[in-house]
Amino acid sequence: MKPMFTVVALYHFTRFDDPAALRDPLLDICKSKGIHGTLLLAQEGINGTIAGDRAGIDAVIAHIRALPGCADLEWKESTAATPPFHRMKVRLKKEIVTMGQPNVDPVARVGNYVDPADWNDLISAPDVAVIDTRNDYEVAIGTFDEAIDPQTKSFGEFPAWWEENKHRFHNKRIAMFCTGGIRCEKSTNYLMGQGVEDVYHLKGGILKYLEEVPQEQSKWDGECFVFDARVSVGHGLQEGPHILCHACRRPLLPEDRARPEYEEGVACHRCVDETTEADKDRFRERQKQIALARARGTHHIGGL
Repeated sequence: MKPMFTVVALYHFTRFDDPAALRDPLLDICKSKGIHGTLLLAQEGINGTIAGDRAGIDAVIAHIRALPGCADLEWKESTAATPPFHRMKVRLKKEIVTMGQPNVDPVARVGNYVDPADWNDLISAPDVAVIDTRNDYEVAIGTFDEAIDPQTKSFGEFPAWWEENKHRFHNKRIAMFCTGGIRCEKSTNYLMGQGVEDVYHLKGGILKYLEEVPQEQSKWDGECFVFDARVSVGHGLQEGPHILCHACRRPLLPEDRARPEYEEGVACHRCVDETTEADKDRFRERQKQIALARARGTHHIGGL
């Protein structure tokens, strides 16, 4: 029986005075324990997804919880049959999730957390507007029933979308959700700063909801995009059917590969008109190198 890999999605807002000093020790323990994935460090905290065996994951989590202000770190776990990542990266960033609003501070205050068990009742209330804070390509493969899609291409577009659409939500309570909860920490703080008081968000995000709420009671429709080689997960956090277009990084269903626009690593029906022929030639060369690495039994550096 093949070993299962433990996948951990985590974030924590806290104050790191010198995130650069934390980088190398964190990278060293991840590498020494055979952990792969990506972790982001900024003055506002830590964010990322990692995968490996149980002992390695436990060691890295213990290291992170010992960082300043991280003793009460929470995380979401799932499993993967094959390695979701092939490298380990610890990156320094200005923000652990980019919103571009310097006055937003989730450490100061956030909206009301709603447990997955109580989420259905909240979003079914007639005075509640449900907003999906994720990017358009994530929303496209799954979201909650009747949720509003801002159609943003990046989280940094959310404040402008709110400014243009806030008139739609007069006398409404606002319930927001995202993959693991991190974007809602910022978006709820942002809305409260704009004078919106009745703001709620799904604790633990979609991942916690899909883990805890039985499918027969679920108001979730579709799959949840994840930022690793699994591409999507469904109820019970089972791996979904999607693959990734390695040209545009959008999720595709297996049948999308049968479309005439699809060329592995080069284009799909969504991005075929978004790149030049020079781009496609470059992608073909990259795909050739990936195939050669696969034939040698190694992993190409361009992978996850």
